[in-house]
Amino acid sequence: MSDSSEYTPPKVWEWDAESGGKFASINRPIAGATHDKELPVGEHPFQLYSLATPNGVKVTVMFEELLAAGHKGAEYDAWLVDISEGDQFGSGFVEVNPNSKIPALMDRSGDTPQRVFESGSILLHLAEKFDDFLPKDPARRTEAMSWLFWQMGSAPYLGGGFGHFYAYAPEKFEYPINRFTMETKRQLDVMDKHLTDHEYFADEYSIADMAIWSWYGQLVLGRLYSAAEFLDVTSYENVMRWAKAIDARPAVKRGRIVNRAFGDDLSMQLHERHNASDFDTKTQDKIVDKG
Repeated sequence: MSDSSEYTPPKVWEWDAESGGKFASINRPIAGATHDKELPVGEHPFQLYSLATPNGVKVTVMFEELLAAGHKGAEYDAWLVDISEGDQFGSGFVEVNPNSKIPALMDRSGDTPQRVFESGSILLHLAEKFDDFLPKDPARRTEAMSWLFWQMGSAPYLGGGFGHFYAYAPEKFEYPINRFTMETKRQLDVMDKHLTDHEYFADEYSIADMAIWSWYGQLVLGRLYSAAEFLDVTSYENVMRWAKAIDARPAVKRGRIVNRAFGDDLSMQLHERHNASDFDTKTQDKIVDKG
């Protein structure tokens, strides 16, 4: 479908109507809190406020990988932030992340609590704090950092671009879908060519893989935008191999369901995580069974 009406931008744009399709009610051109709401605080050193979108999954996977690697100090409370209800605009959340985006982290492991926001920054903060999942070799570390920042810069074209116009926009128009499909496939090709002779993005499993997998791995595994067939993801054989290998990791299996509050499979929803035993006792299927 082509857009037959041409839009002429005004000299000065004014916000006079909701815009954004599925998420129109929470989109606005101003920052700051809309209501007073304190954030809960649990007993663990790290307090995470998030939702299992790709950006949220990055961090819960990292926490679960750290714990699986024996870092007991990485225990965390993961609190659900319902962005469809505007929880990210509560005063407490805005104090942790002035950009009102998930995930947001309070690191209470030291003498002074430290806020950390932006998913890439949180990954790097945790990798450096625990000295893990970031290569020790300087060349590989730089490679990992390059791919981490590649993901941070590229994913908006996948999510805000392709995902929005293909899956969420109130109307489908050929030009933006074609434009962002082309860019998404270019990015997948960048990945596929690199992974031809690399098992992981920096040769060893790192925060770069966690960040990229949460977006692109889940995309090619059919979990984002119902677009796997449209994008012909199976043609990216190296990306598929890499995505499946990471998907099989036990910590990844746990991390991707934390703060998940959507989807038909209730066993894949752990709204909040406060203890490792929650994976066995507090997924939504078990809570529903208990009445």
